[in-house]
Amino acid sequence: MEIVTLDLEGVLVPEIWIAFAEKSGIEALKRTTRDEPDYHRLMQYRMDILREHGFKLSDIQNVIANIKPLEGAKEFLDKLRELTQVIILSDTFSEFALPLMRQLGYPTIFCNSLVIDESGMLSDIRMRTENGKKKAVEALKAIGFRVFASGDSYNDLAMIREADGGCLFRAPENILKSERDLSLVTEYDDLLEKIKAFING
Repeated sequence: MEIVTLDLEGVLVPEIWIAFAEKSGIEALKRTTRDEPDYHRLMQYRMDILREHGFKLSDIQNVIANIKPLEGAKEFLDKLRELTQVIILSDTFSEFALPLMRQLGYPTIFCNSLVIDESGMLSDIRMRTENGKKKAVEALKAIGFRVFASGDSYNDLAMIREADGGCLFRAPENILKSERDLSLVTEYDDLLEKIKAFING
C-alpha cells in the first residue's frame, strides 16, 4: 500500500514567515528552511527578532488568517487524496496550521507546537520529535507502506531520501546545486503524474 508525505510551506501554502516579514516590514524574517539547515538555530533567530520588535503570537496569527493556499494546491490535494492517503509532515506549529488546514479541506498534518509566555510572546518551540519528518517516513515503512515524499527545503531532504520514492518541488537553486541526484518538479500536474507512476510502478 502506498502513502504520500508532503511538506506544507512552499508546497501547498506560501511561506508563513515570509508573509509575516512582508506585513511587518522586517526583512530578516524572510530567512526560512530554504536558507538555514539548522531548524533550532532558525527558530531562535526568529524568536529573538520577534521579541526585539514586541511581536506576539496573535500578530502572526492575524497574518496567517489572510494567507491563501498556493494557486492549484487545493485542487491538487483533492485529486491526490482520491488516489491514495496523504500526510502533511511539517515543521510548522499547530498554533499556525489550523486556518491553513481548513482551507485545504482538513488533511492530516503532523507538526510541532509553540511555548507561549504570559505576555503572549513565543518563548520556545516544542518539537514532536527530532528529525520528525524522517522518523515519520521510517515508521510508515515499518508498518507496511511504500512512501513517496516531496518538499522544497533543507528540512525535507531526509524525508525524501528515506522514502521509497520522491522528488523536490519548487526547490531553490542552492538546494538544487547541492542535491543534484534528486529530481525536481515545479507544477502540480507533474507532481501528480510522478506520484501516479510511483503508485503504479
